[in-house]
Amino acid sequence: MTSPGALIREVWDRFLLYLPLAFMGLLALGSYWMVRSAPPPAQPAVQRPVQHEPDYFMQGFSIKTFDSAGRVRSEVMGDRVRHYPDTRWLEIDGIRIRSFDEKGNLSVASADRGLTNEDGSEVQLMGNAQVVREAVAVQNEKPTPKMQFRGEFLHAFMTAERLTSHKPVELQRGNDRFSADRMDFDNVDQVLQLTGRVRGTLVPAPQK
Repeated sequence: MTSPGALIREVWDRFLLYLPLAFMGLLALGSYWMVRSAPPPAQPAVQRPVQHEPDYFMQGFSIKTFDSAGRVRSEVMGDRVRHYPDTRWLEIDGIRIRSFDEKGNLSVASADRGLTNEDGSEVQLMGNAQVVREAVAVQNEKPTPKMQFRGEFLHAFMTAERLTSHKPVELQRGNDRFSADRMDFDNVDQVLQLTGRVRGTLVPAPQK
């Protein structure tokens, strides 16, 4: 007959033998419970494509650009403007522009509608587009006559002082008049290129 002491030792030995197995079972159950209780992983946000829709509007606005000396180089104004985040361009109703070249000579422009980038360095004029460069008088030199450009589309590069169009344009320089299918005018180098069907009317200067 087994003594009580021997029976207790046998039970204790069995307990110690199965304790690691029981402990591992508890850990497995705990891990399973934590996985079931944890919130599902966050799904990555779906990036919606940027659409060509304005993200803000403005009524009666003005954008000015300045040169390194702090002088105004150009000012773009309009009745109503819409900003498009996909192109980062501004669409302007009733656009008006005042621009000064390196010598401070003024040019003004207007159109029914215009597109300009955010810093105002590039402007597209559409519908009754017109750019006027005022006459320039230089001491001891022959004055440069007033120039007017008109068309349904004019593309102005304000910093480069360049005006182009891939559509028919009319040009008046003093009393002389020209028309062409396309135009490229570089105000810095004073070079005008007219291509396509070019017509011109030259008015002789009055005799002194």
